[in-house]
Amino acid sequence: MGRADLFCVLIALCIFSHSFDGLDAASAHIHSHEREADGALLPEEHNRIHREHQSHSEFDHEAILGSAKEAEEFDNLSPEESKRRLGILLTKMDVNGDKHIDRSELHAWIMRSFKMLSEEEAGDRFEDADEDNNGFVTWLEYAKNSFGEDTDFSDDHLEGAHEKLMKNEKVMFEAADSNKDGKLDRLEFLVFQFPEENPAMHPHVLAQTLEEKDKDSDGFINFEEFLDRKEGDSPEKEYLIVQEQKFNGEFDKDGDGRLNSAEILSWITPNNDDIAKDEVDHLFASADDDHDDMLSFEEILEHHDVFVGSEATDYGDHLQNMHLFDEL
Repeated sequence: MGRADLFCVLIALCIFSHSFDGLDAASAHIHSHEREADGALLPEEHNRIHREHQSHSEFDHEAILGSAKEAEEFDNLSPEESKRRLGILLTKMDVNGDKHIDRSELHAWIMRSFKMLSEEEAGDRFEDADEDNNGFVTWLEYAKNSFGEDTDFSDDHLEGAHEKLMKNEKVMFEAADSNKDGKLDRLEFLVFQFPEENPAMHPHVLAQTLEEKDKDSDGFINFEEFLDRKEGDSPEKEYLIVQEQKFNGEFDKDGDGRLNSAEILSWITPNNDDIAKDEVDHLFASADDDHDDMLSFEEILEHHDVFVGSEATDYGDHLQNMHLFDEL
């Protein structure tokens, strides 16, 4: 689900991501046993890290289409078909009907896409976890689906990294269970999968971040804790310079050499509005050929590969299940 070029620092920290994950449902279990070796990633951590590794073109396409699945489909369209379908999307994007897309229209569309991408990814995971197909996911269903059927989920049998991951997961699961009925409906599951995008979940996100990264337990994160270097790690000088610039220039807003709670949250939670603005700037730089600060339909269609992608390959017509394309 795409916001792609944001988070270099988050590779080192493995913290909390936006949703634009192109993984299929079966491979999207970020809580499987193989994650333990990576430091027991939380759901939001996986989302952010995966998105960081997207190419910018993948991110562009998902930001316009609002669906990782549809972005992949578009990559297999002929250029002619891609332009035709993009043209229909432009009529939806063009709120004032002037055959141009201004910055505010594109920004609003991308924000809509971000929401759809999170819903798509969470929906896929919900379907996979809802073992009895009753429209709810219990903790046991989720845990078995994520950790494996053979795992003993009683607290007495959890050990080490597995214990930490599962306990953290359960805290987030229970926090997302707004009516406290012991199960998550689709909306609650969306909150659980993307806690960094839901302010009510931020206290829990902050608490788990401090537990994981605040080595001296002073309630702050200093630069060494920010780097989160493992024993034996020896990062290149250039990497350390970049991270120091990020720490001092972007996150440590009061300049006291450490991140307080508000600064930690501004670091680990995505600002979709800013991300959308950056994407608008990128798309305008790519397609505004006459530099009038407007994108005509013709300009966008001329640069259709930037917006939605296409390849001159055979097209398998299986887009009918996406409501955006009902008219096509």
